[in-house]
Amino acid sequence: MRTDPRAPRARWSLVCALLMGQSACFAHRMDSDIHRLREVTRTAAIPTLESAEIPVETLANVRATLAHPMSDEDIVRVALSNNRALRGQLRELGVFHGRMVQDALPSNPSVNFDLRRSTDPTQFLQGDVSLEFDVMHSLLAPMRAGPARSELDAARHRVANDVIALGLRVRAAVYALQAAQAQLVIATRTLDTFAAARDAARAYLAAGNSYTLELANHEATYQTARVTVAELELSVADHREALQRLLGVHGEETQWTLANLLAEVPPTLDPFDGFEQQVITRSLAMAEARSTLESHARRAGYERTRGAIPDVSLDVHAEQDGNFWELGGGARVTLPIFDRRQGAAMASESAFDGALERYVGLAVDLRSESRQALNHLRSAHARYLQFSTQILPARRAVLEQTMLQYNAMQIGVYTLLAARRDELDAQLRALDARREFWTAQATVDAMLAGHRAMMDTSSRARPGMAVTRSDNGGH
Repeated sequence: MRTDPRAPRARWSLVCALLMGQSACFAHRMDSDIHRLREVTRTAAIPTLESAEIPVETLANVRATLAHPMSDEDIVRVALSNNRALRGQLRELGVFHGRMVQDALPSNPSVNFDLRRSTDPTQFLQGDVSLEFDVMHSLLAPMRAGPARSELDAARHRVANDVIALGLRVRAAVYALQAAQAQLVIATRTLDTFAAARDAARAYLAAGNSYTLELANHEATYQTARVTVAELELSVADHREALQRLLGVHGEETQWTLANLLAEVPPTLDPFDGFEQQVITRSLAMAEARSTLESHARRAGYERTRGAIPDVSLDVHAEQDGNFWELGGGARVTLPIFDRRQGAAMASESAFDGALERYVGLAVDLRSESRQALNHLRSAHARYLQFSTQILPARRAVLEQTMLQYNAMQIGVYTLLAARRDELDAQLRALDARREFWTAQATVDAMLAGHRAMMDTSSRARPGMAVTRSDNGGH
């Protein structure tokens, strides 16, 4: 018999077509997931995943954005487009898709062959073949896929929450960098003032109009200020590197700049009526918990249904006795007498009960966290207004009056330096309050978008311009 040489090629073409069809279906599912995430998070910058590498067009857009001074929104878009951890989370949604597809598949038919030869030499070789199919396993496939579908929904909500969380972390990092840069500018300006005072003291000492002790104090104050400036320079570098990790940039891409300074705080705040209820209603964590509850409930229902009905397999068989074929059919029924999936149903019900307890606890925690977020926002707003309208004007007035008295030789240089230090400290603390306000505002906005944002209540030490105080009024 002659074999058609095109047959193997045709079979390989069929296999390739099937694989390409599966890849196309997977890509379609990923596109559907990304589309839904963009709708939930209201973020158009979530990347597509056509290949393992970032698309050339996306890279070109990122590099074009990095080449110009960037606003807060520009930086968030770059982070969402370029962050590898986020791309990994998006790809891992395929794990839950695969589980759902696997659970929805019907059972494979099984084929049995049997050959027999009689001891009677006059008898022909006999054989039979049978085809068996598990009916109940296939009928229950949609019910079996239900828990996996709910797990996929939970994973989508979890990734959507992480998308908003990444945007919040980027904004907080931007505000921290902007505040650190502003603090460095103030500290550098103050360092110049201390350097001028030191140089004046050196000139006075050289002319015989000053004391060695006064020059030593000026030198100590200047050197202490230099240390503070160095600490603030390191703070700027640390905040910049933290932001670059979120952006996922390296090499020449790290030469980006910010387009604006830390914005001023508005004079009034929104009332935020019904904020707690809005957080509960829009929470992606609550949506994930509900999907998890639904998954456990569906799995428990499936296990109870599977345990209550018998397993039924149908088969058709054919037997050949050497002269004739005999055709027949049959069924195999497994009675649910002892194993009725009691243990599996109990495990799923217990998992549901535990998840329900955590669901209620999550709602309580979210209400508390929403109140805490508003407390942080209102506190930072009030503290900044106190600094900007009361403390900073008062410190400037104190410094101006102290300078007048120093010029009149009524007070010593130590009092003047202390007044300058107090004004600088107030400026640095005002910047901290401004950064905390914008970070708290971004947190509140993220919670309204569905993110569970737990406030960071840890306090961090901030460099200060320390000078040596003295009760002596030397000049």
